[in-house]
Amino acid sequence: MHLYNRYRAIFDRWLHPLLCLVCFLIALGLRLANLTSKPPWTDEFSTLVFSLGNSFLPVPLDQAIAPDILLQPLQPQPGANVHDVWTHLSQETNHPPLYFVLAHWWMQLFPTQGGLVSLWGARSLAAVFGAVSIPAIYILSLVAFRSRLVGHLAAAMMAVSPYSIFLAQEARHYTLAILWVIASLTCWIIAIRDIQNRRQLAIGVALSWVVINALGIATHYFFALTLCCEALVLIVLAWHHWTQLQQKQTVNLSPSFPDLPIPSSPSSPHPLIPPPWRRIYAVAAGTFIAGVVWLPMFLHNSYGSKLTDWIQQPREGFAWLSPIFQAFAAWITMLYLLPVEAPHIAIVLGSGLVMLIFMIWAAPILVRGFKIQLQQPENRLMIQVLSGIVVSAIALFFIFTYFLGIDLTRGARYNFVYFPAVILLLGASLAVCWHGYQNFIGENQTTQEKIGKWNITGKKAVILIWLMGFISAITVVCNLGYQKYYRPDLFVQLIQKTSQVPVLIATTQITHVQIGEMMGIARELKMQDFQSPSSLFLLAHQDKNPNTSTAALESTLKALSEPFDLWLVNFHAPIAESVKKCAADTQSLPAVNGYEYKIYHCPKNSIQQN
Repeated sequence: MHLYNRYRAIFDRWLHPLLCLVCFLIALGLRLANLTSKPPWTDEFSTLVFSLGNSFLPVPLDQAIAPDILLQPLQPQPGANVHDVWTHLSQETNHPPLYFVLAHWWMQLFPTQGGLVSLWGARSLAAVFGAVSIPAIYILSLVAFRSRLVGHLAAAMMAVSPYSIFLAQEARHYTLAILWVIASLTCWIIAIRDIQNRRQLAIGVALSWVVINALGIATHYFFALTLCCEALVLIVLAWHHWTQLQQKQTVNLSPSFPDLPIPSSPSSPHPLIPPPWRRIYAVAAGTFIAGVVWLPMFLHNSYGSKLTDWIQQPREGFAWLSPIFQAFAAWITMLYLLPVEAPHIAIVLGSGLVMLIFMIWAAPILVRGFKIQLQQPENRLMIQVLSGIVVSAIALFFIFTYFLGIDLTRGARYNFVYFPAVILLLGASLAVCWHGYQNFIGENQTTQEKIGKWNITGKKAVILIWLMGFISAITVVCNLGYQKYYRPDLFVQLIQKTSQVPVLIATTQITHVQIGEMMGIARELKMQDFQSPSSLFLLAHQDKNPNTSTAALESTLKALSEPFDLWLVNFHAPIAESVKKCAADTQSLPAVNGYEYKIYHCPKNSIQQN
């Protein structure tokens, strides 16, 4: 018996770390699987180029160039350093530098691929950060709910969340930003606990909070939305705090909001000045200073710039409803996503039907778990404040969308600002289901209580929900959901099938986004070793007058003497007169994500002779 107890103690000691390690390994494996099977898109090309310390500016405009010239910014330069990363980033884009600096060092660990920067190396950094979010959310759960079960369930759901995997398989900064959100929420919850227990906020926590917030802003400016949500919830708590104190001083009644006890010294000059509010104000001041230093760069390059025109498009008619559907779709994919982007319509329809049935079944289970957690005195405050984070963030998104004309719902990736709070609430709700509803609230009932009309236990319901998440993770990994916005691989295949002569691929260029679109095609040509027919690219620069692109196309066409096929790709300018002398392709060809195209067949010397 003594030996049994000894081994049992060892097992109990290592059980929870091992469970967390298993979730981490599952998460890491999913995020690294098929990591380079999907081609990079324009935002990733920005990460690749700027993290190398290179620039898009040397790419020649208004002239026909070979793919190798277009791809030169993707070639590592031996002398490039962090200063180059910062210089080009601050001049050409609207992002803070922290992730790009880390990526600069990280990508140096990997060999080049055909002379170009390693895509696996670039994406693996985001994947690693995404996997690290699993132990991070576990720790946050322990701080918030003091429950290992909630922590394990939140970590398990984070590991297979299709939304999380979508972010982790892109060479972008969102997974690092999620880590800062988790860390900031951890300090924020500690502060709320101190308010609840009338304790002074530890100086180490306060300083860590400021540093974390500063690093979060230095990773992505939208991290400030998380800080706004934290501040809004704290303001509500402060208002309740002040209201309770006023009630006690005037009518001598006990507080009606027991989760927020008033300070022990109500005779203070102001109820919000005594601890722990003093250090919370200091954290707010330090965070404000850390954020203000980025304001000049933000105002210089940001939301009045051409880089963000895509989220400031005018809406008419039913387009006013699209943000609601876009937001709802992003919320669903935080939990599950089946192959709704599969090539076969039957799979798409079947996936949609299964997702609908699953939502109808799972929603009542999750809502009931949420409500029961609200009834628990030890968890009520945490459920309230975390719900406040989610509701505040969603409200801010719709305020930006409908009142400021900046549609944040168009980019599902921006939901990183409150995604960890959603996963934490999900873990808390699933913990109720795991225990069994009646057992959880203390009634005489076994944990084998049946859930819903399906006659399954709570544990089986949780396992089923997790398995649905795992299948969803496979969906994203196999590019059947959350597909890349651009598919240059399919576009190059189309060129191979359609053109038997040299091709000129022309596009209008406004920012480095359009250069990235063409880089995707050029990179696929290089990776597929596509030599014949030869390919040239034209980046016809366009500022305010679209006719400048037309003129560039006209002069380029006149300089070509051999027969060629002209591919106008995302070309938003009047058609040049020379193009009209070529024969338009009338075939019924498939659409390709990210590339709107027209094809013209130009015979030998037809343009010069006319």
